[in-house]
Amino acid sequence: MSIASAIDALTPIFGDRLSTSDALREQHGTNESHFALTLPDAVVFPETTQEVSELMRLCHAHSCPVVAFGTGTSLEGHHLAVQGGISLDMSRMNKVLQVNAEDLDVVIQPGLTREELNVDLRATGLYFPIDPGANASLGGMAATRASGTTAVKFGTMKDNVLALEVVLADGRVIRTGTRARKSSAGYDLTRLIVGSEGTLGIITELTLRLQGQPEAVSAATCRFASVEDAVNCVITTIQTGIPMARIELVDEMMVRGFNLHMNKDLPEAPHLFLEFQGSPASVAEQAETFGAIAEDFGGTGFNWTDRAEERNELWKMRHNGHYANNALNPGKKTLATDVCVPISQLAEAVTTAQRRSRELGITCTIVGHVGDGNFHCGCRVDPTDAEELARVTGFAEELADMALRLHGTVTGEHGIGLGKVKYMQKEHGPDALDAMRAIKLALDPKNILNPGKILPATNQ
Repeated sequence: MSIASAIDALTPIFGDRLSTSDALREQHGTNESHFALTLPDAVVFPETTQEVSELMRLCHAHSCPVVAFGTGTSLEGHHLAVQGGISLDMSRMNKVLQVNAEDLDVVIQPGLTREELNVDLRATGLYFPIDPGANASLGGMAATRASGTTAVKFGTMKDNVLALEVVLADGRVIRTGTRARKSSAGYDLTRLIVGSEGTLGIITELTLRLQGQPEAVSAATCRFASVEDAVNCVITTIQTGIPMARIELVDEMMVRGFNLHMNKDLPEAPHLFLEFQGSPASVAEQAETFGAIAEDFGGTGFNWTDRAEERNELWKMRHNGHYANNALNPGKKTLATDVCVPISQLAEAVTTAQRRSRELGITCTIVGHVGDGNFHCGCRVDPTDAEELARVTGFAEELADMALRLHGTVTGEHGIGLGKVKYMQKEHGPDALDAMRAIKLALDPKNILNPGKILPATNQ
């Protein structure tokens, strides 16, 4: 049994929807971060759950690795076929199957992107709120347990996926969860699959929670003398109980990137980007209360707007943070890492990260969904420069160790993928890792589903 024999068996089924061309393999072997080009042996485009089931049955029989591919926007190399095999491109499974407006839920296929879904929902007055920035596929967002700028209000994908259809490693199809809003019936397989990064099954259908469009929305920016002042403002805001829709930190280096990449003229100082949602009266009250808190921490340069085009431009700028990094030290790559800590520890974590990056001479931006204790560092690096790469990866390890020391996690949003496998032992300990390995072995005994991700080798 081999990868080649699996491709031979799949070719009559998929025809020209199976490709071994260099161009397609390279497209599916690149990534948004610093990881090296990693080519799959073939790319397959399924269109139905039955086709995914048949593909998995044959790949299981031939012991051929299968790695699901959404849009390729993940930052930890989740979709890279590090052991070769099939890159399973889900982009043709992109339909809205059922909108249940009265129940505020929707049934979709995994290749649909979040922007496509929200365009489809416009006439209903509903929308899907989870917004990681990139126009990612919703299957990929579930697989990586994505979140983003609205997590402070709406939570992450684990809070917004009601049910799944999943193809297991041997081709069996299971359903997890229902459209009911809660259940106490057995193990929660839905939340097991959400965040499993394609290592336990292939998602072929999702049932998602929806939200009503808010009556009023207001956005704002303000700047501070230091990231410490900005973060302490956030901590006080959250502890006060203001129901923030978004509250984002960008440091002065990130502002410089925005100015260069998007021709902005923001003062190069730490900023908070904010959004308030609700009735007109409640939005005004929230904004007024936040403004008073921000002034206590030296916040200045308040810029408020309720115009949709101005709000969209603000969040477009924030979401382009990863690409704005490219304007800093052009020609290098970005090693993107994130950690998440309890909100009370956030000021220490962010200020330490900024101080250490400067001490190490690293060009590093800091952005954060700071309302839930999660922040990101985008470090510019030349992967061919061994000394610089070691310095940057060492910095990332320091951040991970700091997060654990502060009772946090090594990743609040990016996931494990390739880049953070080495931290799993530190965060979870050997016994918890053995439990994870037992689950993996039970569901994927041949280790063909996205091998090399999440779980370190037993000797690590």
